Amino acid sequence: MELKKIHISDIGKVVTGKTPRTSIVENYGGDIPFLTPSDDLSYKSVPKTGKTLTEQGLNEVKNCLLPPHSVCVSCIGTDLGKVVMTSEPTITNQQFNSIIPNRRFDADFVYYLMTLVGKELNYLSKTSTAVPIINKSSFSNYEVEVPDLETQEKIASILSSLDSKIELNRRINDNLEQQAQALFKAWFVDFEPFRDGEFVNSVLGSTPKELPITYIENIPHNIESGKRPKGGATLIGVPSIGAENIKGLGYYDYSKTKYIPEEYAQTIKKGKINGYELLIYKDGGKPGYFIPNFTIFGEGFPFNEMYINEHVFLLDLMDCGYNVFAYFYMQTPYIMNQLNSIGGKAAIPGINTKDVECLPIYSNESPYVKKFGEIVLPFIKTILSNSLENAKQAKVRDTLLPKLMSGELKINEIETEK
Repeated sequence: MELKKIHISDIGKVVTGKTPRTSIVENYGGDIPFLTPSDDLSYKSVPKTGKTLTEQGLNEVKNCLLPPHSVCVSCIGTDLGKVVMTSEPTITNQQFNSIIPNRRFDADFVYYLMTLVGKELNYLSKTSTAVPIINKSSFSNYEVEVPDLETQEKIASILSSLDSKIELNRRINDNLEQQAQALFKAWFVDFEPFRDGEFVNSVLGSTPKELPITYIENIPHNIESGKRPKGGATLIGVPSIGAENIKGLGYYDYSKTKYIPEEYAQTIKKGKINGYELLIYKDGGKPGYFIPNFTIFGEGFPFNEMYINEHVFLLDLMDCGYNVFAYFYMQTPYIMNQLNSIGGKAAIPGINTKDVECLPIYSNESPYVKKFGEIVLPFIKTILSNSLENAKQAKVRDTLLPKLMSGELKINEIETEK
């Protein structure tokens, strides 16, 4: 395979993003995606950005509007080198340099090429003690090697087939979680099954009498956090899960994995994840600002054996279905506000064991709480199994990627399932 050396600027137009004035509220909340590093950049495309712009906001930065199939590379901060592709007209903030490929380049190929470049840029940025940053000029002048368009398309087809499977699983997972959220809202927020029954005043407001409330400290439970050895994490061993990976169902960033020695793991009595416990973001962040996050791991995802570190709580209500119920319940406004208020007051933002144990919760004695767990637990199992399959597909893709790009692996040697 013949490769030609070019600069990134030869691939297409390079655009650095820009943020509309945040002081103008009317700039935000519309239908135009506004991509920032706080979005989930672990997939090929971001299904939904955390922030959006209105037409008014777009007008402030209209020269930065990216068409679909643009390739966005994070060029500052800890996520430097992360790459995503736009699926619709999008604006990014100034932390991204993006490429709008011209007709001589396959957009999917450019995406995969940039994932390799991103790793190189991330490595180079760490050689400096300053804040990691790659400016537009440095990015545009970065040298890469590319094959002809026909070869680009063949390479992109092989890699895209793997990402298509990942995307399908992600959509299935999103759909299952949305179904679970809809059921939770119908039963435990809108109280649809209880509309004709008696309501009482409770700590949670006006709630159905048939839905008894207790406190976590009054029900069978186990809550614990883990720890790491003196000197911190190691490069090999048993995975140690930190707060940075407590970000919702099916999420795990393998690039941020840290480890504890196997011998050390055998000596600690707390913090082991057996599966289907509720994991809670315990502490960290800016002073006065604490937003809790939650997840559930299991089915071998993200690992068969793993421990939490000291910044994560493991809460087990001694029933997998009840733990699943608690995952959705903990994200209700009352609980989120409670934890946010308590956690934000600490010198180091966070919550302690008592803060969690003092939370009210609907009792598992309720037939509806039990039924919710029975219905939704299989959803969670599928989500975790799909997430594990995605991790395997991503590993295959990431193994093939550099070999295909360099020509070490011939395209005709790859058989791809259609």
